Amino acid sequence: MVVGEVAPHSGAADLDVGGVAAPLLIGRDGDLARLGQVLTNASALVLIEGEAGVGKSRLLDEFLSSPAGTAHAVLTAVCPPLREPYTLGPIVEALLATDVDTVANLRLSGLAGALRPLFPEWAEHLPPAPEPAEDASAARHRVLRALAELLDKLGVNLLVVDDAQWSDDATREFLLFLAGRPGQGPSLVIAYRPEDLVDDPWLLHLSGRLRPHRARLRLVLNPLGLSETAVLASSMLANQRLSDEFAQHLHAHTDGVPLAVEECVRLMARRGDLVRRDQGWKRLPLDEIVVPPTVRDTVLEHASRLDGATRSVLRAAAVVADPIAEHLLSRISDLPPAEFAAGLAEAVAHRLLHHRDHVRVSFRHVLAGRAIYDAIPERERRTLHERAGRVLETVTPRPLAQLARHFRHAGDGTRWGRYAELSADVALETGDETTAGALLHDVLTNGDVPAEQMCVLVEKVPFGSFTGPGRLRDLAAAVRRVLDRGTPDPSVAANLRFQLARILNDMEEFDEAHAELERALPHLDRGRASPAVAMMLLGWPRGRSPAARHLTWLDRAAEFARSLEPSDRLRVAAGRAAALLQLGDQRGWAEAGQIPAAARTVRDRRIITVGYLNIGDGAMRWGRYPEAGRWLATGRRLAVAYEQVRITDLIDSTQLHLDWFTGAWDGLAERAAALADTDDLHPVSRVEPIMISGLLRMAAGDLVQAARELERAVAGARDAGAWDTVAEAVATLVQIRLREGRPDEALTISRDPCEVVAEKGVWLWGTDVVPARVRALLAVGAVTPAQDLVDAFARGLRNGQLPAPQAAVLDCRGLLAEATGDHTSAADLFGQAAAAWAALPRPYSAALSRERQAACLIRAGAVPAGLDLLTEVLSGLSSLPASLDVDRVARTLRAHGRPVPRVWRGGRKGYGSELSPRELEVVALAAEGRTNREIADALHRSHHTVASQMKSAMRKLGVSSRAALSARAIATGLVCEPGPTPGD
Repeated sequence: MVVGEVAPHSGAADLDVGGVAAPLLIGRDGDLARLGQVLTNASALVLIEGEAGVGKSRLLDEFLSSPAGTAHAVLTAVCPPLREPYTLGPIVEALLATDVDTVANLRLSGLAGALRPLFPEWAEHLPPAPEPAEDASAARHRVLRALAELLDKLGVNLLVVDDAQWSDDATREFLLFLAGRPGQGPSLVIAYRPEDLVDDPWLLHLSGRLRPHRARLRLVLNPLGLSETAVLASSMLANQRLSDEFAQHLHAHTDGVPLAVEECVRLMARRGDLVRRDQGWKRLPLDEIVVPPTVRDTVLEHASRLDGATRSVLRAAAVVADPIAEHLLSRISDLPPAEFAAGLAEAVAHRLLHHRDHVRVSFRHVLAGRAIYDAIPERERRTLHERAGRVLETVTPRPLAQLARHFRHAGDGTRWGRYAELSADVALETGDETTAGALLHDVLTNGDVPAEQMCVLVEKVPFGSFTGPGRLRDLAAAVRRVLDRGTPDPSVAANLRFQLARILNDMEEFDEAHAELERALPHLDRGRASPAVAMMLLGWPRGRSPAARHLTWLDRAAEFARSLEPSDRLRVAAGRAAALLQLGDQRGWAEAGQIPAAARTVRDRRIITVGYLNIGDGAMRWGRYPEAGRWLATGRRLAVAYEQVRITDLIDSTQLHLDWFTGAWDGLAERAAALADTDDLHPVSRVEPIMISGLLRMAAGDLVQAARELERAVAGARDAGAWDTVAEAVATLVQIRLREGRPDEALTISRDPCEVVAEKGVWLWGTDVVPARVRALLAVGAVTPAQDLVDAFARGLRNGQLPAPQAAVLDCRGLLAEATGDHTSAADLFGQAAAAWAALPRPYSAALSRERQAACLIRAGAVPAGLDLLTEVLSGLSSLPASLDVDRVARTLRAHGRPVPRVWRGGRKGYGSELSPRELEVVALAAEGRTNREIADALHRSHHTVASQMKSAMRKLGVSSRAALSARAIATGLVCEPGPTPGD
């Protein structure tokens, strides 16, 4: 029996080298027809997805050369696999093929002047550059509008973007802009590898942005089936059928990926592993041949049989990696012109290289190029990169990211650093902080950067673009290496230490940062902002330095900042405001008022969002909870708009803390768990969600797990000297140890935090830990030390308007009165404390103070009033929910003969296999085409929480993709099918 029931694509295949023909396009007739049909509509969107080698580019080539394709005015952009993609590089490269005279006759508007930095060779034909935009976002939008106008003037009605998985952020933003633009625009065809876009929602976002009236199509190119694989191979072998055994073997070893099938057939034909039997093709027995299991092996074997000149051309093209003009590739190969021409012709004939257009050449398949590149000996590879860099330096405009890559691999640190910096500058100017951060991190951590240049480069690094602590640790290590080598110029060494301190401060290694700042400060250039920033950072209340010392630094920073530029003054003011609030200083609110509602420059973005975060945190610590919520909400909105992922997570972490205080516990445990498990936060930042998780477990009665999580949080804070972050964790651990009858451990746990509070004189931090210490002292009969601590606590707060710690003072005084047997006074003090907590509002603390008040009333003889109050407390605790406390209060009521209604004791209701209300909210927005980040923003949740809820919903509905989730939810009536957007 033979395989081959699927009819080959019509037409004869052209004979290729070695008697094997170029393969026909097999199994894609339906895709071609659907592609042609949808593109008869104006402004359509087509997404073509498929794994490497599955035939996306081949499908595009086939369509564009067909009558349906040639009817369009097409611009084809190919995204090269650069480590750091050049901003808008694919679009710019595609447009550069346009004749200059054509550009001159386009009659572009003044807006096109924004394109001058991208097209310097067109400068004399473009309008003058417009006035600088107000910020990077506006500048980027102006460039996008200008590019859209250019496409319109050129008459482009079909924009094809191939290998979109390697596109830069700016190119993606341009595609989003085109998709969402009202009116007619070019149709978009985007081909990409889904395996390189895992957890990257930008294509879903693109689909969601498309105007409802526009046609859309998603083509998923899957590997070929057994019969199609046989037909593909047959088309290369004079359309002779393959034996069943050969077809099965070929399909098993290639998984039906057309590129792998093609290369395996070529290899076997060249090696003589194919024999013709009975008007068909068979392979030799398995023990006589080895079929390469991967495309890499196939390509290397193929290349090894070519002559030396062809292999030199292939190596040069592999090092370049991007489509490149033939004359440039010739220079990089260093071959005589005739040998290069022959080698190039041979490589094209063997279908390893192909012409992208009439000028440029590249590998037909990226995997083939990678295979060749990996096989180049290290020394030769460095030489080729050096030569490629020198050649590309002569190109206008210079491909900065490519030059940085080539000189990096060539070992030319000076040029690598220069071009990485220039490329990063371009990225920062367009608001692309992620690309800039990656470029600068690479050169700083892997290059041999001189001390002075390192200072300049570190200053430019957008720390907020990094996720997780790893990259910051790398930067710190790089700066330390340079410092360890020694720097003769004291001012350069001081600047390096200042930059190291900035990195350490962002890593939340505050003690080390302060030490470096104090060493650097005397030698910093007084004509720059660095001394003021250093003073401001030294004013941040970390470690055991007294508050007075921090305040001195902050006042010196304010004095020094008066002569600085506006952005530097803002930087100091924002940092100073946050530090003053952490110290409990009322002046912080006036400083906070200087922070604008939005950034005027790209540089100001992080200053403002971090400022809003820190001021929100300060307001929370003071007990000004509604105000804290407003600062955090504004900061989060800006951080999302500025795509500051790490800062968004930090704000979400602080919001967890605020929600704990204000009793907004619904879904809090889930959000805390998601943030505690993320690698995007530094270890100290994860302390907060870990603590909240432990506090919730304590309230739910899971004391063992609560203690584990709280101890983990306390250990993380202790290592960083950030006791104020985990005050409630310390207080709750004290409560657990006292409950277990271990007062000595309770004293030990609370000693260090209270000593830090007393030594620093920052009694604001004592809101939770001081009452906990008082309870531990009273548990061992140490009434006098407890009284002394409470007196110091009250004195430390007498000059401030600090609602939360002042409520805590009332609780402490109630504890002292209770300990001395004055139950009537204790009840009054606990009642005052409860009212103060409720006014914030802080309902859990208010309920616990009310419970103590009720207990004191009962002991004082006012039993009915105490029991009535306990009944109210039971209702309040049940609504939070806090089942541990509910049980305790219910037992007390029953012990006194009061009936206790059966109440829901808290905790999240179980929904079994049904979707919870919060999951339904997520699914409903997902059905509208929104991304996880958009859903998180709309629901004011962490994107980690949304991802967790999305996975849970998929599991419950038995689906494995977002599309299937939406379809199942709509089909079962869980959510409504989204209709057209009003006004569209």
